[in-house]
Amino acid sequence: MKTLVIVTHPSIETSRVNAAWLQELRKHSDITVHELYKAYPDENIDVEKEQQLIEAHDRVIFQYPIFWYSSPSLLKKWFDSVLQYGWAYGPDGSKTAGKEFGAAISTYGSAESYQPTGSNRFTLEEILRPIEATTQFISGTYLPHFALSDVSNLSDERLAKSTADYIKHIRGAVPVTVA
Repeated sequence: MKTLVIVTHPSIETSRVNAAWLQELRKHSDITVHELYKAYPDENIDVEKEQQLIEAHDRVIFQYPIFWYSSPSLLKKWFDSVLQYGWAYGPDGSKTAGKEFGAAISTYGSAESYQPTGSNRFTLEEILRPIEATTQFISGTYLPHFALSDVSNLSDERLAKSTADYIKHIRGAVPVTVA
């Protein structure tokens, strides 16, 4: 299984979690790492290049920190630009059919805060619903997400464990049936 991880963090050099995950990902030759903000500092996305990357991989993981209950803006722009009619969907759009898509996210808030009774009032599953819906729309298979919450109170040990668990997750993620 060829895996592509699309890392979207606007300031990866100041990130503790996403930078650690990225460093670990780079150690694995079976995982292709693609950093959107490094590839497109001007935010002019090379659609053909991005589509070729997707076509060359079986599984795509979107790695990013949750920003205002969503992804960083460049990832949204990536979705809008790359997943085109006639390529990803529509009568002749089958290039993403059967591919697996998932998210690996970090949150400032605690896991408890992402519950209906928590301060954020929504679960991470609910916040990630746009990626799940997009995956369904482009005939892909949605994978369970990977998350690390409460990153402001993160010990070195918990970060190391999450990094190891992330690699295991990427390699063995079980598809979720999208209803």
